[in-house]
Amino acid sequence: MIQNETKAFTGMLSYGSFSGVKNYFVMVGKKAKDLNERVGYYGEKLVLLAQTLGLNTCWVGLSYRKVPEAYNVGKDEKLVCMIAVGYGETQGVPHKIKSVGQVSRSVASTLGSSKNAGDSIPSWFRKGVEAALLAPTAVNQQKFSFEYVGMNNNRHQVRAKKGISMIGYTQIDLGIAKYHFEIGAGKDTFDWV
Repeated sequence: MIQNETKAFTGMLSYGSFSGVKNYFVMVGKKAKDLNERVGYYGEKLVLLAQTLGLNTCWVGLSYRKVPEAYNVGKDEKLVCMIAVGYGETQGVPHKIKSVGQVSRSVASTLGSSKNAGDSIPSWFRKGVEAALLAPTAVNQQKFSFEYVGMNNNRHQVRAKKGISMIGYTQIDLGIAKYHFEIGAGKDTFDWV
């Protein structure tokens, strides 16, 4: 958490909707294949905590200026993105969301094929998908999907996948969506596969 630093969100690269940002999370981690997804997952925990404290937040991918004197990024680390934190002029605006059927599938184990998730899916799975659809994603693209795989060792199995996007950020978005899915479905209800 960087506090009282005003350079990151000013200048040519700053995103037009920001003004007066001086507090933000710098999302940095050790370079790894799953780093972006983990940043999305754990970053969203920070975002939701900030929101419960009455603060507003915004995920920021490219439109910030690096300020090396304000934080450290090691040689084996990567700065993935930032999350602006403060008091917004509004509480945000609703965004268009896809339907449960557009982002979820159910594997029919007896048929060996998958189909769009319908009424046959468990209610906890539907609640998880509905919660994920409320998650923020890069330019509201919602390029993720959830698949109800079935049971294994008396545990429900769910697979989450990122989609393809020209804009990018699908790994971060997947982490954010997975955290929201867990909130809606109940984390102890299933296992990720």
